[in-house]
Amino acid sequence: MSSETLPDTMAAMLLTGHGDVDRLVYRDDVPTPRPGPGEVLVRVTATAKNNTDRKAREGLYPVKKGEVTSFAMGGEPTLTFPRIQGADIAGRVVAVGEGVDAARVGERGLLDFNLYPDTRRDINLTPDYYGHGADGGFAEYVAVPSDQFHHIPNPELADAELAALGMCSYQTAYHMITSARVSAGERVLVSGASGGVGTALIQLCRIVGAVPYAVSQQEKAPALKALGAEAVIDRGDLEGFAERVLEATGGAPIDAVMDLVGGEMTDRFIDTMIQDMKARSSYPRLSIAGASGGNISEILWTRIYLYQVRIFGVSHGTREEAEQLIAWIRSGELKPVLHAAFKLSDLHQAERYFVSRGSNFLGKIVIVPDSQWDEHGAPFAREGHS
Repeated sequence: MSSETLPDTMAAMLLTGHGDVDRLVYRDDVPTPRPGPGEVLVRVTATAKNNTDRKAREGLYPVKKGEVTSFAMGGEPTLTFPRIQGADIAGRVVAVGEGVDAARVGERGLLDFNLYPDTRRDINLTPDYYGHGADGGFAEYVAVPSDQFHHIPNPELADAELAALGMCSYQTAYHMITSARVSAGERVLVSGASGGVGTALIQLCRIVGAVPYAVSQQEKAPALKALGAEAVIDRGDLEGFAERVLEATGGAPIDAVMDLVGGEMTDRFIDTMIQDMKARSSYPRLSIAGASGGNISEILWTRIYLYQVRIFGVSHGTREEAEQLIAWIRSGELKPVLHAAFKLSDLHQAERYFVSRGSNFLGKIVIVPDSQWDEHGAPFAREGHS
């Protein structure tokens, strides 16, 4: 089953309940998983940190006012405690389960993080994921489906960089684009542009031929333009936001908005699409996959139906989209945007840093098991962290 002797126990960070970072407990006596039929056991070398880790921990997925909960799309909560979080896993196959070719042992790969509800490839109505409905990568080992752990041999990508290309951000971004049917030549407004989904959206827009306009701080403009943004718009004064966007586009309306912010900004984003309907060649479209600016937005519904705005709620994506992203990673068309690496035992520090990220923050944080730190984490440690 394995080319190496597997330890009986491993180090892992256990989420013990909803709350602050004190609910994350580091242990070195967690039983090492074994691969079941159709699974591979992965020795984790790096796992990207996502905002959904924090939101699930804090219970910030309410569908009713006043709830403190994670999401339960299938009707029953799948986040049970203790849970090992971490969805975007890179690592090496060290053992295989029944029915899996032993030749896979030694492969370096990246996980498609979804817990797919069925065999359909074109739809995912009850999304769940590793690190939420099953244990994830904030550990030394994880068992995952063989067909969802994709071999990525690219020698120019370090493991930490590969984790930064993880599906949680990139598949969400791509599904936002495909849901809104963004096509070549269209102007796309990307909010939250400096984060993991935002930087993925900028790259993906360019791959499909669309023109991305980023909403972010001006200090980040050079890096975002280098990534592919046509222009960077500072949200600044809310009342003048649409005018600043139109100035950046030369007066042309935005065709589609990728909204990761919600709150009071959503109505401003709609403004950028309905300024001159005669100049449009398609319906205005808004994909929303986040609410970092607030979970409640005040919108005049007459603006939605009179201007025929299409709104798409996006959570995760499909098998087909994941496989397309893997192909773009293998071909080198998608580039990692890695901000820094932290040791697994320092996850509390990483969580606080993630929340308080400043004007120099761009891209992804990755978490590296302490046993893998010297090889896979130390080269990407932020200044002052070792």
